[in-house]
Formats: sequence, structure tokens, C-alpha cells
Amino acid sequence: MSAAPMKRISWPSSIKMGDLVLPIFIVLLALTAGAIEPRFFSWSNFENLARQIAPLAIASTGQAFAIISGGLDLSNAAVMSLAGVAGITALPHVGIGGCIAVMLLTGGLAGLASGFIIAYFRTTPLIVTLGMMSIAQAIALILSNGVPIYNVPDALTDTIGFGQVFGIPSTILIASSTMIAGWFLLRRTIFGRYVYAIGSSRSATEKSGIDVRFYTMLVYLVAGLTSGIGALVMTAWVGAAQPVAAPTLTLQSLAAVVLGGVALTGGSGSMLQVFYGVLILGMLSNAMNMIGISDFYQTLAVGVVIILAVILDRFRRSHE
Repeated sequence: MSAAPMKRISWPSSIKMGDLVLPIFIVLLALTAGAIEPRFFSWSNFENLARQIAPLAIASTGQAFAIISGGLDLSNAAVMSLAGVAGITALPHVGIGGCIAVMLLTGGLAGLASGFIIAYFRTTPLIVTLGMMSIAQAIALILSNGVPIYNVPDALTDTIGFGQVFGIPSTILIASSTMIAGWFLLRRTIFGRYVYAIGSSRSATEKSGIDVRFYTMLVYLVAGLTSGIGALVMTAWVGAAQPVAAPTLTLQSLAAVVLGGVALTGGSGSMLQVFYGVLILGMLSNAMNMIGISDFYQTLAVGVVIILAVILDRFRRSHE
């Protein structure tokens, strides 16, 4: 009696090997960090890591919209600074609710202004957002006289900065909600489909009858709103509105988005990929902090990661 033939185990068609590269790298990075510093796997460190990457996750969500649409946003950190300063400056007159509204409104208006110029004057996003970065930074410095504003109410820091909901830190919930909202907009709305279409081919999208200028404005409005949300989280967490808040955040958000697999040329990418990039950068920073590596070397590491991410993006596109 002959033995029954063995069934060949096939790889699920819905899962590509390329999709597993970053998750595997994250696991290896965690194991390496844990081997060097066992405290890396402590629950307190995981909570600290999640708090640390919250502002980056929020900023990278807006950056992803800009890059997927074929542009980019160099102003998000400066707009975040301006939104924080504007909100805390307005606080004595409008209360905490009004303060939060001012932060979101400031971020949204800055993004909308950039989007309007990019869309209707057909200018390069790099130059426009670079100019907006300078303008936002200057206004933040003028409003604050160049020094941090510390009169952040305890209600804001206790509720958002260090508060918890069902045992989960508020900053983590806000960052997670922002990324989930970004995923929903990109994958479950007509607006999201248009964002991908514009990034793939602006001219073809225009010829199909889609109002490209309007949706380009919306893209940068979303990016600006994420800067406003980031300002809220950062101000409540630090306990001060800083005129120069997180100066490397723009570069980190670019690195996170591209490292995660979002194409610099636009038209492809997902929020899950952005999350992978954010987590990798956050884990690197967290591990280097625990080991005691200087901030100077951490900045060097971010620069190296950005260059490697661009090379990786080029390599991916050449093999598609």
C-alpha cells in the first residue's frame, strides 16, 4: 500500500514576504535591545515608549497624507509650536475648551494656507511648507517672546498629559485615535481614494474630472490639524507651550513615513506602514536612552535612518 502524497504547504496569497520584513525587524530590534538592557521589556518602559512616540505618531499621520498625495510637509513641527503657543496665550480669555479649539484651528488654518498656495498657484510643496515653517516659527517666537509659556493649567496636564482612561494613558489614546482616523480617511472614504489618485498621477486625476486643487487643500488641512493635535499632546505632556517644540520632529516624521514603506513619489502606502516606521524610530530612541547614548549620537542615528529609508524606497520602487 503506497503512502499518501504529502500536501504542499503554500504561502497565503494575501500575505507578501515584503510585508513581513518590518515586523520581523521590529521583533529583532526588541530582542537586541532587551539583551543589551533587560529593563527594555519592563511594563513601565513599554508605557514610557508609547508616550514618547505619541507626538511622532500624530505628526507622521499628517505627513503620510502629504507624501501619499505626492507632496510633503516641512512645517509640521513649527506649526505645532505655533498652535501650542497660540492656545496657551488665548487660554485666559477662552478657557480650556477654547484653548484646545485654538490649537486645532491654528494648525488647520496653517495647513489650509499651505494647501491653497500649493494647489492654486501650482507651487512646489517643499518650498511652500518650508516658507510656512519659517512663518509659523517666527510668529510662535514673537507671541512667546522667545521663551516657553509655563502657565498650563493642571486640568490640562492631569487630564491629557498624564491622565488615563481605563488604565490607558490619554496621550496614547489620542495618538491611536489619530492614526485610526487617518486609516479610515485613506481606506474607507472617497477623499482617501482621491489622495492616492493625485499621488499616482495628478494629470490623469484632473482629466477624470476630479477637483485636484480642492482635495490638495484638504490634504494639507488634515496635515495641519494633526499638528494642532500634536500641539495639544506635547503642551499637556511637557507642561509648557514651547516656541521651538521638538525641532527634529519634521525629519523624524519624514523618516518614519518613508521607512515604513510609503513611496516618496506618492500614490501608495498605508497607516500600518507608518506605524511600523514610528515604532522603529521610537524603539531606537528609547533603547539608546536606556543605554545612555548621547542625544548628539541619537540625532546622528536619525539622519542615517533617513538616508537609509530613501535608499530603501528607491530599491523598493526599482523592483516593483
